[in-house]
Amino acid sequence: MKKLMMSVAALAMLAACGQTTEQAPAVELYAMDCGRATFPDVGMFADDGSMNGQSRELIVPCYLIRHPNGDLIWDAGFPDAIAAMPGGRLEIPEMGAAVVMRASLESQLAQLNLTPADIEYVSFSHQHGDHTGNGNLFTASTWIVDADERAYMFSDETRSGQAFAGYAQLENAQTQLIEGDAQHDVFGDGSVTIIQTPGHTPGHTVLLVRLPNAGPVLLTGDMFHLAESRERHLVPSFNTDREQTIASQATIERIATETGARVVRQHVPEDFASIPAFPAALN
Repeated sequence: MKKLMMSVAALAMLAACGQTTEQAPAVELYAMDCGRATFPDVGMFADDGSMNGQSRELIVPCYLIRHPNGDLIWDAGFPDAIAAMPGGRLEIPEMGAAVVMRASLESQLAQLNLTPADIEYVSFSHQHGDHTGNGNLFTASTWIVDADERAYMFSDETRSGQAFAGYAQLENAQTQLIEGDAQHDVFGDGSVTIIQTPGHTPGHTVLLVRLPNAGPVLLTGDMFHLAESRERHLVPSFNTDREQTIASQATIERIATETGARVVRQHVPEDFASIPAFPAALN
């Protein structure tokens, strides 16, 4: 469904009674399982060596935010092709990891009677392939992206990487660039805001969603890979800028304090499990 229609009858009743209302928009957040990665050693996610030799399973989510003025996909997970492999399983020898994908993103959208072509907006927290793997599904959407991140995504360095194939077709898609340091208000009413938090990559972003009942929720991309990462301020060894990462972590804490937002560490399974199981929504 391209647009969620307002009730004309309800508006007419309010007008007839001379009433006004300032209710929050009927925003809903859906969390979809777009892969799970098992790492025998998560040492790469902490450059201080404190996590060396420890094993973990990380969840790779995709989020659908439904708003009266359109739908937004936030992060697109691993490529759907993995779900079609034997056992939905892919080995990644260079990382010592194994990925299992139980259902494709496209099939999960279909449970809501949606196709990728129905989605008005798409945005990724950053370039990495577990967040952009299905980017090419959304060439009919408007792509919202930090200007520095877009330049990084189409640099010579990343064009030669494995992740590039997952989003390459967005190069000529309709695009809204986030310039400078400003936040981006997706629907113009403060309910869904993209916030710049560079450091993991040059233009990494997080998403603040203000829900009418559950309140503010902050989806933090790859700011915190592990359950320990937020409290201990862990920085992955492969981040593009350590100093920026620490500053961005402080930005997240400030926003969480100011708004009272629930902070979702996107790769942490218990945070994913705290959101209603798809196809139910948090609202």
